[in-house]
Amino acid sequence: QVQLVESGGGLVQPGGSLRLSCAASGFDFRTYVMSWYRQAPGKEREFVATISSNSGSTKYADSVKGRFTISRDNAKNTVYLQMNSLKPEDTAVYYCNCPGLWGQGTLVTVSS
Repeated sequence: QVQLVESGGGLVQPGGSLRLSCAASGFDFRTYVMSWYRQAPGKEREFVATISSNSGSTKYADSVKGRFTISRDNAKNTVYLQMNSLKPEDTAVYYCNCPGLWGQGTLVTVSS
């Protein structure tokens, strides 16, 4: 079955950290660019970060640059998003993406 399954979301205080994971199955994960997007309440889905198939290239939205790190483990068919120095405005449902496929999302809430 072709799917992406996110995990690792939750409630965290401002300044805290979380690591999101996205497990891929049913396709040749190692050949695909992988990305994270997020959608805050009442807002459109927005780009967060992307990583090339061999981890040689990454790109980030300006709003998360220096705080978030995208990585992948092709042996485990998994992409990660390490989120540090979290802010209330990072509150959103975070989605894993590869071209033509979305996960179900995982909710991150940053609040004291």
